Amino acid sequence: MKARVTVMPKQGVLDPQGKAIAHALANLGYDAVHDVRAGKVIELDLTETDPDKAKAQAEDMARKLLANTVIESFRVEVSPA
Repeated sequence: MKARVTVMPKQGVLDPQGKAIAHALANLGYDAVHDVRAGKVIELDLTETDPDKAKAQAEDMARKLLANTVIESFRVEVSPA
């Protein structure tokens, strides 16, 4: 199974990378961009074949290592390999 973990700063948490991107886009003439939040995507190739177990494993990995759950939220999606 493939698992994709998307990690984003929680709402209300300062996102300097997102602010820098928004500023750069405005400088390039993209004035329609109101706000930018920057995060990360981690793709995992798991040996688990059961989708529910694979998702549970990836969520456990995210809670323990991949995301700082104090300031970040995460979402896990699984798909066949």
